[in-house]
Amino acid sequence: MELVNGRPASNDGRLEREIKVYDLLDSLKIPFQRTDHEPADTMEACNRIDKILGTIICKNLFLCNRQKTEFYLLMMPGDKPFKTKDITKQIGCSRLSFADSEYMEEFLHIKPGAVSIMGLMNDTQNRVQLLIDKPVIEADTIGCHPCVNTSSLKLKTQDVLDKFLPAVHHTPIIVDMPSYNE
Repeated sequence: MELVNGRPASNDGRLEREIKVYDLLDSLKIPFQRTDHEPADTMEACNRIDKILGTIICKNLFLCNRQKTEFYLLMMPGDKPFKTKDITKQIGCSRLSFADSEYMEEFLHIKPGAVSIMGLMNDTQNRVQLLIDKPVIEADTIGCHPCVNTSSLKLKTQDVLDKFLPAVHHTPIIVDMPSYNE
């Protein structure tokens, strides 16, 4: 694995959903670094990628309410535990659980294992509310997948907040998830 600037030199072997991410980032003039790798399907694999990127790839959880009428994408540091009670209080929802993969594919055009903030570009009807844990927005950079789990990107957090999210018409709700490290 090596860290390179920008998109791949060729689209050969790349999925359309990945190319669309690079096209959008280029059109918004958002610089990024990228590394290609084997599928990142465990946090251990993500930790190896984190070292190459020099940033933390966020844990991205796709959640929904009991009625499956409200959907959320929660970005939080990968080393933090997730407890639904911590988030439901903050957003005023009675109960959240992991959403079915069919909703993830319908709204974000992403398959499990590649969930990423970049998928919000496909949520044109704003069905998914973005939730960001406070330490993520306090970091200088964000690591994420370009809608596939065989590449990872490093972007400036401010570019994501100031350019990407407005362009895809999503406003995040900032939450503060406990770390339970005490």
